[in-house]
Amino acid sequence: MNVRYRVTLSELERKRLEDLVARGRTKVRDVKRAQILLAAAAAQCEGQIAAAVGTSLATIYRTKRCFVEEGMESALHDAPRPGGGRKLSGKEEALLIATACSEPPEGRARWTLDLLADRMVALTGHSDLSDETVRRRLAENELKPWQQKMWCVPTINSEYVARMEDVLDLYAEPADPTRPVLCFDESPTQLIGEVREPQPVAPGAPARVDYEYQRNGTANLFVVLDVHRGWRHVDVTEQRASYQFAHQMKALVDEHYPDAVRIRVVMDNLSTHSAAALYDTFEPAEARRILRKLEIHYVPKHASWLNMVEIEIGVLKRQCLDRRIADRESLVREIAAWEQARNAVGARIRWMFTTERAREKLGRVYRPLAKAREEAAHDVAA
Repeated sequence: MNVRYRVTLSELERKRLEDLVARGRTKVRDVKRAQILLAAAAAQCEGQIAAAVGTSLATIYRTKRCFVEEGMESALHDAPRPGGGRKLSGKEEALLIATACSEPPEGRARWTLDLLADRMVALTGHSDLSDETVRRRLAENELKPWQQKMWCVPTINSEYVARMEDVLDLYAEPADPTRPVLCFDESPTQLIGEVREPQPVAPGAPARVDYEYQRNGTANLFVVLDVHRGWRHVDVTEQRASYQFAHQMKALVDEHYPDAVRIRVVMDNLSTHSAAALYDTFEPAEARRILRKLEIHYVPKHASWLNMVEIEIGVLKRQCLDRRIADRESLVREIAAWEQARNAVGARIRWMFTTERAREKLGRVYRPLAKAREEAAHDVAA
């Protein structure tokens, strides 16, 4: 049957097929068909071609037939396959997008694919509409109405810029052991115990943890990071009261940096992060002694990303806390081991964002300030 289709190649066709086979980024399917044609032109039998190319006799037959009857292009490349028509017209897709961007039905928190499909059936002449059709049309328009994100938009003003540049300039200063730069923050964590004993990983079987768990309360982590020294320390407390903040500041002065002339600390403007907390906790003379060695730099409101210790807390959660830890004693022990290992290698955060880059990248932040200056200058001139 296959004898009818004899492959004879011109020099130009042979060179093109050889180039196609030698090329590195050609589709495997096209390469195999080119190899079939070259082998057939060399009068190899189909059994040999199938073994050498790694394909079936039926594919060899179809490739030779296409070459003889329709030419090389048809033999190498499949003709476009007609697909099903789009179920939603342009107007119906616009209606779907408008529906997805509207308020969900009463009693539902958000739109789902099922709800949107049912609503489109009710609004159009379609007898039915699959969730997949709805999903594809929404994906084309980058719509995900079932998802929500929360954010806090900061007030961009001169105070925001002043605090931001103050912190960025502080990070850019060279290391000075007598005037260390520290980043300070706190983070809550849950104490979670097992209801049933977990099964460890074994060959051919993953570790198994029961979905039930037992809540054993919460703990607070006070975290301090030395920007230039690659040192961090974590204290585990029951809560984050103002007196505990005061004791953290005292520990910086008396325990961690007793020889420092001035300790510069970056932190957010939480209500407990104040000089008043020290006066509420210690005698006035003691509070003043501690504060004389501290220089507090507050990040702008809603700009915790400027506090480098936020990155370190993220590392702590990923490397150490991403599991169930049942009690405070275990939490203290595990964090201490993590802290010791990370300090031993002197792990540091490479901070790349500078004041110059802020002025370059955050033009929208600075433009209102420039306008305010122009208006003030105009008023003075008037």
